Amino acid sequence: MDENVKELQKQLTWEFPHIAKEAPDQTKEAAEYCEGYKAFLNKSKTEREFVAEAVRILSENGYQEYEIGRKYETGDKVYYVNRKKALIMTTFGCRPLEEGIRLNIAHIDSPRLDLKPNPLYEKTDLAFLKTHYYGGIRKYQWATIPLAMHGVVITKDGEAVNICIGEDEGDPVFCVTDLLPHLAADQNERKLKDGIKGEELNVLIGSIPYAGEEIKEPVKLLVLKLLNEKYGMTEKDFTRAEIEMVPAVKATDVGLDRSLVGAYGQDDKVCAYTAMTAEMATEKPEYTTVTVLADKEEIGSVGNTGLDSDFSLHYIEYLADAAGADVKTVLRNSVCLSSDVNAAYDPTFASVYEERNSCYVNKGCVLTKYTGARGKSGSNDASAETMAKVIDIMDREGVYWQTGELGAVDVGGGGTVACFVAKMDVDVVDLGVPILAMHAPFELASKLDIYNTYKAFKAFYK
Repeated sequence: MDENVKELQKQLTWEFPHIAKEAPDQTKEAAEYCEGYKAFLNKSKTEREFVAEAVRILSENGYQEYEIGRKYETGDKVYYVNRKKALIMTTFGCRPLEEGIRLNIAHIDSPRLDLKPNPLYEKTDLAFLKTHYYGGIRKYQWATIPLAMHGVVITKDGEAVNICIGEDEGDPVFCVTDLLPHLAADQNERKLKDGIKGEELNVLIGSIPYAGEEIKEPVKLLVLKLLNEKYGMTEKDFTRAEIEMVPAVKATDVGLDRSLVGAYGQDDKVCAYTAMTAEMATEKPEYTTVTVLADKEEIGSVGNTGLDSDFSLHYIEYLADAAGADVKTVLRNSVCLSSDVNAAYDPTFASVYEERNSCYVNKGCVLTKYTGARGKSGSNDASAETMAKVIDIMDREGVYWQTGELGAVDVGGGGTVACFVAKMDVDVVDLGVPILAMHAPFELASKLDIYNTYKAFKAFYK
């Protein structure tokens, strides 16, 4: 090929590089960063646990609880907790608030099995818990895997009692049963989405009867006795509880090269953790940072801890009032990253992707211009100006990034919190980590992609 043609091709064409090929030193840096990430995941499988662990770490790193109406100085760091299930962090910047803020929003809820309000029953000397799945799961994936019980019970006297069974060495675990292949002829005829049906997601919790007199449902009674001894709860207390069944699996390295993190709940705790640690690393930024870790995204961002409520807007209003700034001006001049994961290209299931516009493992954080379904329905669809601004920030700081779509056109689709941010008159674009096996009980993410997402957030805050 003519040298001039080669040079022209180099100048005019572009492809996203494999990070390990172009920056091999990052492999070690990413691995070191992800040790803290894995440890955090193991302590934070639910949104309540995430908030509690985050507040502990933030407090140890100089953050103070936000006081409404108080004026803060450049470099001050605060946090604000919403109902123990959502969290906001801020580092106050050099510029006046009316010049805008750097807003970063991720979510900390993940697909799971929630206990129904009246869950415990006995049948043929076996005790089960009825569940109602939360978020978009493939139900068959949740059968015959070890499950842990996490949650909180508010007792009759108003005490909040935390529950966690199945995580510590020696703890029992729980399980949804499934048919053996020898008897599954009829089940095999079901469509895959109904391989296990919603009302079949029953968690086995016990099989030994309460010893003594002939009583009704003795296995159920022994289960209640054990729960009462450990947590002081009765059957009625299930109605005053939030109890979740999650995979009893620890975050771990995947692959002989240890290049991937495998864990439950990486959608979207991977973006929440990288946002939190980037926020913590920020000192005296140019613009004030507001990092929001919200609840309920997996079921539409509803409720007063989800982003469709006004709790994050109210927080920004508090900041504006204390600074004597017009909140509408603050919002209009702000930029937001809607930090959520995207579907990494999986060659085993290539037909549901469009290769040129998919994101790939080990090519960096993924900038997703639009989500939605079919004709971009439900999407924010970031402007060219917003894309240019965020790309420029990452390029200047040497962040490896790529673009991506959530599957091929008309195959499926999905949404993020970006549309709720845009509703506040804020420029917003999605940025996050490519994920393999998204929404499965065990998801995979590249350490290099996780690390570059952290670097992207640091650059954005800077």
